[in-house]
Amino acid sequence: MIYFNCAATSLQRPKEVIEQVVYAMQHMGNAARGADETALLPARTLYMTRKKLAELFRINDPGRIAFTTNATESLNLAIKGLLKSGDHIIYTQLDHNSILRPVYEMEQNGVTATMIPCDYFGRISYDQLEKAIEIQTKMMMITHCSNVTGTLLDLEKIGAFCQKHKILLVVDAAQSAGVFPIDVTKQKIDILCFTGHKSLFGPQGTGGIYVREGILIKPLKTGGSGTQTFSKEQPGEMPDVLEAGTMNTHGIAGLLAGVTFVLETGVSVIHEKEQELMWLFYNGIKTIPNVIIYGDFSGVERGSIVTFNIGACDSKSICDELATVYGIVTRGGGHCAPQMHIAMHTVEQGAVRFSFSFFNTMEEVEQAIQAVSKIAKDREC
Repeated sequence: MIYFNCAATSLQRPKEVIEQVVYAMQHMGNAARGADETALLPARTLYMTRKKLAELFRINDPGRIAFTTNATESLNLAIKGLLKSGDHIIYTQLDHNSILRPVYEMEQNGVTATMIPCDYFGRISYDQLEKAIEIQTKMMMITHCSNVTGTLLDLEKIGAFCQKHKILLVVDAAQSAGVFPIDVTKQKIDILCFTGHKSLFGPQGTGGIYVREGILIKPLKTGGSGTQTFSKEQPGEMPDVLEAGTMNTHGIAGLLAGVTFVLETGVSVIHEKEQELMWLFYNGIKTIPNVIIYGDFSGVERGSIVTFNIGACDSKSICDELATVYGIVTRGGGHCAPQMHIAMHTVEQGAVRFSFSFFNTMEEVEQAIQAVSKIAKDREC
């Protein structure tokens, strides 16, 4: 099997990730629920993972990072924990349903919203930002890297814009954490939402949220924290305020191994390898008759994703043939990003997405090029 669905989740991981999850399941109890080694080991693991993540994202205080189950939970925390009736939020057409659906829900509760449109290639016009500002604007949410086209937004430009207008910048880094440099101070990020199971190589069910000092998010859930037992309210300090209940320390142990691998290998090294694979694939299929490629490949910085269609063929049927005939795993359909497909005019057809990992090889990409070429030649649609 050749796996090119890394934008959905990593399949190939450093062996240390699996080893640490197994070790944790054999030795870890519950952090902050005891004074013996079974409670101290998970507590140290949580601390070390926050510290490594802080190093990766240039966060001064690791305690400003709370663990979640994924980027979706983190984004829900930011949207539902900060917005109230009368507030205004700006988002973009690049966004995933993990932003869109909570925003639509908040609109039913009195929040107003403005969507920054993108063009056919997935590019936004930064001039549109000024026009979207209203007196009640409280937050701007952006997808750092599109999971459909690989479009990368300019965090420094948007961060400076949000700081100028005194609005909160919330960044969905699900596709960028681990493969693009993120500096919350330099890029003026107020809230960073990330998942562990993609380019951080951690297990599914891991993720986190960074919240800048001075911002208070109302938690989505309250309960046991291992501290302040006799208080009727959830502890108000980060990270306890957002971490009610038992943490997924078994998964977070794997996340620690994944983040350590990213730091030791180097974000730039990982990025360069994935880009090399992406450009090899793009250049290999761009001249195949009947292949329609989406996104901006004009030489701009972008994610390691190539999305395309073959004529009018249903994208899912192409993915099925790639998997069953050639053993190549990809993804077709709408990719949980309906607004992007409206922009690309692919609502009915969807699109075939290849997303590349540090662990893929040039030989695998060459096989994929040959498979796409053969399918495009044989198909009549």
